[in-house]
Amino acid sequence: MTAEPRARVPRRPVHGVLLLDKPLGLSAQAAVAKVKWLLAAEKAGHTGTLDPLATGLLPICLGAATKLAQVHLDADKGYEAVLRLGVRTRTGDAEGEVVARAPVDPALLTAEHLDRVARRFTGEIEQIPPMHSALKKDGRALYEYARAGVEVERPARRVTIHALTLAPVPGDPTALTLHVRCSKGTYVRTLAEDIGTALGCGAHLIALRRTATGGLSLSDAITLDALQALPPDERWLTVQPPEVLLHGWPEIVLSEREAARFLSGLRRRGPWPDAAHVAVFGECPRALLGIAHCQGGELIPDRLLTPIEIAQWLTQVSPS
Repeated sequence: MTAEPRARVPRRPVHGVLLLDKPLGLSAQAAVAKVKWLLAAEKAGHTGTLDPLATGLLPICLGAATKLAQVHLDADKGYEAVLRLGVRTRTGDAEGEVVARAPVDPALLTAEHLDRVARRFTGEIEQIPPMHSALKKDGRALYEYARAGVEVERPARRVTIHALTLAPVPGDPTALTLHVRCSKGTYVRTLAEDIGTALGCGAHLIALRRTATGGLSLSDAITLDALQALPPDERWLTVQPPEVLLHGWPEIVLSEREAARFLSGLRRRGPWPDAAHVAVFGECPRALLGIAHCQGGELIPDRLLTPIEIAQWLTQVSPS
C-alpha cells in the first residue's frame, strides 16, 4: 500500500532570534532545520557551529536576523566542560581512539595547583588547531585529512582566555570541571589537552556545554522538546528581536524621514562620534533598521533590513 504524501507546511516570514539549548547528538545544522520546521519559518541559520557532542546555547537566526549572524561570530563564548585525566585520544574527545595513558597524581589536583595551572592558560595564548576541525588547508577541511590518516602542519593561532577555572569532580579522581570565557576561534578540546599536558598526565574532553555567546545566556534558552510542546500559534513568542545579537553596541535612533533615507542606502550626517559599529533604529515605531559605522560625522550603512522585513517584524510582535 502506497503511503499518502505528507502535506507541505506553509512557510511564513519569521524574523528574530531563537535561543536554543541544543541537545546532545544533534548537529547545529540539524537543530536549525528542526527549529525552522517547528516555526514554519521561511529562512533560518545559526551564528556559529556547535559539534554534535556539545550541548548548550545555539542562537538561531530567523528571517532578517540572518543578516546579522556574521556579526555574532566574533563574539566571546562561555563554556563548561569535563576533562578525563590520564587518557589522551586521537581526536581530543571521547570519540577518538586512546593513544596514551598515564597515572594521575592526586597532589596535582589541589585547589592551589589547579589555580596556578589555570593562570598559565589565562590571557593571550597560542593554540595549534586540532586535526579534527573544520579549518581548511588547500581547500579541504582538516578533518578530511585526519580521516585519511594524514597529518598536516597547522600554524599556531592566538586566542584570548578571559577567565578560566578548574576544579576536581567530587567522587571522580580522574575528572576535572572547566569553566572558561574565551575569544572566538578557541578550541576547548585543545585547551583540555594542553591542561592535561601541564598536569603531566594528559587529558581529553568528555563533555562540553556552551553557556554564553556575546551577551546571550543559556538561562534564556529553550529546549527543542519545550518548543515542540507549545501550541504552534504560540511558538513564535519564544523568538527574540534581531537586535539581541547586537548586545552592547552603541545605538542611533533616526526620525521617520531620516530612517527612510538611511534604508535607501544614503549616508546621514549628525553629531555622532566615530564608531566601528552601531545599531540603527527607527524612532516611531521603534524598530531595528540595520547596522552601520560612524566616521567624520557620517552614519554609513553596512547591513540593512528591508522595509518589508521591518513591517513584517512589527506585525509579528503586534499582530492586531
